[in-house]
Amino acid sequence: MTEKNTYENDEIIELPIDGVLDLHTFAPREVKDLVKEYLRECLRLGIFDVRIIHGKGKGVLRRTVHSTLDKLDFVVSHRLDSQSSSSWGATLVVLKRPLLNQ
Repeated sequence: MTEKNTYENDEIIELPIDGVLDLHTFAPREVKDLVKEYLRECLRLGIFDVRIIHGKGKGVLRRTVHSTLDKLDFVVSHRLDSQSSSSWGATLVVLKRPLLNQ
């Protein structure tokens, strides 16, 4: 399944919803809304563990991602991915699982 987003040049970008969001192809000003929408779609699809690739660089994009995650009530936790080769160039996110009726 993919989600279609339209950005400033009206180009439609197919974004797979598979639990891995690579931000390298997006403008920094698009990141806040993109992260929120992507995570909402992950929740809808039952994906609760997400990896967001923001790159290392100067850390501006990482800080934007973390600031956005801190404001989302459906994010249980997030941390830098220290286990992979990208190390602090990615963030692991855990989303709230829905309560099951018992």
